[in-house]
Amino acid sequence: MNAMTSEVKLTPFRKILIANRGEIALRVMRTARRMGYETVAVYSTADANARHVREAGQAVWIGESQPSQSYLRIDAIVAAAKASGADAVHPGYGFLAENADFAKACREAGLVFIGPSPEAIHAMGNKAGAKDIMQKAGVPCVPGYQGEDQSDATMLTAAKRIGFPVMIKAVAGGGGRGMRLVAEDAAFPDALRAARSEAQNAFGDPNVILERAIIQPRHIEIQVFGDRHGNAIHLGERDCSVQRRHQKLIEEAPSPAVSPDLRERMGATAVAAVRAINYEGAGTLEFLLDNTGNYYFMEMNTRLQVEHPVTEAITSLDLVELQLRVASGEPLPLKQEDVKFSGHAIEVRLCAEDAAHNFMPQSGTMLRWHAPSDLRVEDALESGGEIPPFYDSMIAKVISHGASRGEARRKLIAGLDRMTALGVTTNQSFLARCLDHPAFAAGQATTAFIAEHSAELLSPQPGDGLHAAVAALLVHAASIGRVHVQQGLGLAHGYPIPMRFHLDGHVIEPTVRRERGDLFKVGLADSEYTLALGTRDGDVLHFTSDGVLGFATFVRDGGNLWFSLNGVTSHVRDLSHMAVMKAGAAGSDGKLRASMNGRVVSVLAMAGDIVTAGAPVIVLEAMKMQHVHVAPVSGKLTALNAAEGDQVTTGFVVAEIEAAQDAA
Repeated sequence: MNAMTSEVKLTPFRKILIANRGEIALRVMRTARRMGYETVAVYSTADANARHVREAGQAVWIGESQPSQSYLRIDAIVAAAKASGADAVHPGYGFLAENADFAKACREAGLVFIGPSPEAIHAMGNKAGAKDIMQKAGVPCVPGYQGEDQSDATMLTAAKRIGFPVMIKAVAGGGGRGMRLVAEDAAFPDALRAARSEAQNAFGDPNVILERAIIQPRHIEIQVFGDRHGNAIHLGERDCSVQRRHQKLIEEAPSPAVSPDLRERMGATAVAAVRAINYEGAGTLEFLLDNTGNYYFMEMNTRLQVEHPVTEAITSLDLVELQLRVASGEPLPLKQEDVKFSGHAIEVRLCAEDAAHNFMPQSGTMLRWHAPSDLRVEDALESGGEIPPFYDSMIAKVISHGASRGEARRKLIAGLDRMTALGVTTNQSFLARCLDHPAFAAGQATTAFIAEHSAELLSPQPGDGLHAAVAALLVHAASIGRVHVQQGLGLAHGYPIPMRFHLDGHVIEPTVRRERGDLFKVGLADSEYTLALGTRDGDVLHFTSDGVLGFATFVRDGGNLWFSLNGVTSHVRDLSHMAVMKAGAAGSDGKLRASMNGRVVSVLAMAGDIVTAGAPVIVLEAMKMQHVHVAPVSGKLTALNAAEGDQVTTGFVVAEIEAAQDAA
């Protein structure tokens, strides 16, 4: 034990308020209860019926008109801790987890903050300052600009000096917010403006830094722990290279690109950085690893990471338990030589988003949810539960562990195939395609993985005609037991019935004909399927196609049908009784519709303006990301139906444009 131990002040606690929501709140509660601690939840109005509220020992409302801001109210959270009798606060991740002012407010209120000191958070929370500290500690950093002069001219000059492509990053940022990759100087002003706006909305600080863009690197992070006794260790690396919008989707440990020698060198660098700032608690140093084996410091996350379960899987350690022990003043219970690694672990982030449409965030009711029981699943989901538009799009994490990388990958693909998530579009099948892709299977995925293989990974769905055939029968069947005409299917023998419906956004026009008994033929544009329908077991329909038994899990919600078949979830909307619309691109009528549920954060034009097609008109924020909505046609902006701060729903007409030829 370190000689400093006798001088260290202990800070015991008994009741922990978790200043977060969803799956991370439940994750912290699980370990806290096991260790004998009482737990307190906080919640916004939108989360009044959420699982983390129901499962905590106590819960305190901190909500206001904007639920996304509720968890950022330092005064309300400190007051909730006092009211509930909590004597410690765990910040989770996101929201206030890396806010030095929050850590300081907890300390001043006599609350134990389960994390690093305010001074350490402040030092590493500002990307510019963090790079200075790391450079002085001998940590290799990406060349760039982190000066105080934030004028447009200075930033452009610095970008040219660094050399394009450059990366713009919010100084107080994380999770991909306030980040832009810029390939040439002409695009720099617009990218800078967008990054600043997103940074201001996400973190309350519009300042940015510039870095040389390392092309097609690996994103490698090192998990570290420090205590107030002067001990510091690392728990190996995680590979987080598979990303979209600079946000991680798949994480694994160990990295297939890191050798034992490189792991030792990167780990030593990370521990040196921890010691340089007297760091206490869990933290992560993030690096870019190029194809020559050189690595560069990006940032330090002064908190628990979303992907911590993969480290737990290969080390058999509970990282939340280590956090609680360190926060109470105990020394770390292990030394570096005690850390052992076993097997391989992979985590995927299940997100409420439409991968086929630029990963657009989704919200609504999760009508059916069932997770595989043989994998670790971290979530706060339940059938009938709401997924609000105010928070991050990640709704669950699924983690597999195997003796080898191949075993872990197979288990995870199989688990995703068995998962049921119906009612809100998710990236479930996209994740499975990523895991199954030859480049990922070979351990060759870099941060360019999704962009390089988008044709295969984002191929239009449905790619399987069987989905359309099953959808056709499900749409016709108001209720399905043992399928007979008198039980509601209503298909006349021998006469093909034409249908028309949207299947995952694609118009399908099949015909359905009953042959005999439970045998049906479904005709598609270029194929025909013969399906023998079996029994319905609750919300599962059994059928046989070409002698192969299959089943589809389904649920209805008004005019919408959701079903899962062979690991692919599809959304169906019946158009059979709707008039066929004239051909034309969406928005050709001059109406600009909201592409998601979200909040208006910026209006970039005024009624009466003349706009050109593609010009930005309004910016919506949903699930912590900003989305620019542009004019669908050129013409006169005749109406703006939303103002800054308004909450709008998917399809709402936010602006109307009189097309130029009509105006003439």
